[in-house]
Amino acid sequence: MMTATAAGTFVWPVRVYWEDTDAGGVVYYANYLKFMERARTEWLRALGIEQGPLKEQHGVLLVIASIEANYRRPAQYGDLLQVTCRVTGLARASLSFEQLVYREQVGGELILEGRTKVACIDASRFKPKPLPEIIIGSLTA
Repeated sequence: MMTATAAGTFVWPVRVYWEDTDAGGVVYYANYLKFMERARTEWLRALGIEQGPLKEQHGVLLVIASIEANYRRPAQYGDLLQVTCRVTGLARASLSFEQLVYREQVGGELILEGRTKVACIDASRFKPKPLPEIIIGSLTA
């Protein structure tokens, strides 16, 4: 179940499955990026925005421009994680996020600290394009 905190932080739960782990039984490092992507996608969905229609109706794609991940603790098979998503910056053609991953509950054991910059690009030319009003309006409402 998704939740949002009073501070505007979106929270998405992720259960660690066997397929998420490596030979050591811990979450493979690249899978945290997938968890973060899911949280951003569900954050958009909670705002009433789907990525398919963004492309079809607005001619834009949201792509990763940069990402930073600082791993603090390992997560293991069966863990319930809470992945947060909070907008920290809004520019003409990009959004910046702070994303944190906790074991069990927000404010619990911090697993990962991340920062993600998402660029808005023209879906056919792959050049920067201003964020559509549907996104800007959702953020400023």
